[in-house]
Amino acid sequence: MTYPAFKAALAHVSPVFLNKDATVEKACSLIREAARHGAQMIVFPETYIPAFPVWCALQAPIHNHDLFCELAANSIKVDGPELAQIAETARECEMFVSMGFNEGTTVSDGCIWNANALIGDDGNILCHHRKIVPTFYEKLIWSPGDGAGLEVCATRLGRLGMLICGENTNPLARFTLLAQGEQVHMSTYPPVWPSHDPAVHENYDLKNAILIRAGAHSFEGKLFNLVAAGYLDQSAFDLLKQRDPDSARILEGSPRGISVAIGPNGTPISEIMQADEGLLYADIDLSRCVEPKQLHDLAGGYNRFDIFQLTVDRRAQRPIRFQTEHGSQDDETSEGDTLTFRS
Repeated sequence: MTYPAFKAALAHVSPVFLNKDATVEKACSLIREAARHGAQMIVFPETYIPAFPVWCALQAPIHNHDLFCELAANSIKVDGPELAQIAETARECEMFVSMGFNEGTTVSDGCIWNANALIGDDGNILCHHRKIVPTFYEKLIWSPGDGAGLEVCATRLGRLGMLICGENTNPLARFTLLAQGEQVHMSTYPPVWPSHDPAVHENYDLKNAILIRAGAHSFEGKLFNLVAAGYLDQSAFDLLKQRDPDSARILEGSPRGISVAIGPNGTPISEIMQADEGLLYADIDLSRCVEPKQLHDLAGGYNRFDIFQLTVDRRAQRPIRFQTEHGSQDDETSEGDTLTFRS
């Protein structure tokens, strides 16, 4: 068997804050830049288009209605022109693209999901995933997702899977991907995640949390983990500061996210990018995933499927299903399937 080897790019970058069209243009430019440097895959941060709504951590929701409306207006649809433009750039550059975005829907003008699309090098969307549970204050913005996107995709670069931010702490979600033979995992994160007022309590160490999560999944799955966190640029910082001067103090006291590539032994194989914006490159060789499986293979010989069973419902959740004379019909999308792992 021949195992793929390739260069991956991790986009530790900021969006053009709350501007979907300009952010899409920036994303396409970064895809082309990564391709020129020999990368065959690029991973963008959580909700890169058009921004991560960090404001919901800084002020009470009664002060943020206008920002929510602006975020909704700049959210995109999975079959919309913005993602189609990115997909066409991926096809032109023969690149695999993992793109985080705020997803809107024709069902409701105010319903937004935290979503991710894995786009193949032919421009087709291979997997569309919605974050299954928004974390803490994120519930003020995003609706819960479903299991339809808990899928590992077989590609020429290997078997690719992804989870968004806090999903990487969910053992069942992670095992769902491991049990499908995942070889390359993509983890996406925000630029910063305030959890406390730093004046009165130590804040959430996003860097340390990412290293623990990414290292654990790589070590348990004997796989590569490509982590892309966002970057909070000065224009976004200034906008939030103008709305509430106290926001600047909280943001300055909150540790930033990191982008890094983790190898099958659970340790970094690249630099750790945090303070500066840019593309981080890592060389991936899937032959390195084989030998460690002798020690612990959670999807194979180091498990007891006669004892443990996991059932995953991959039906896409929709607000209405229509009954016709030919049976049930879902007009928005297919229902997906139910995936069961057992002996």
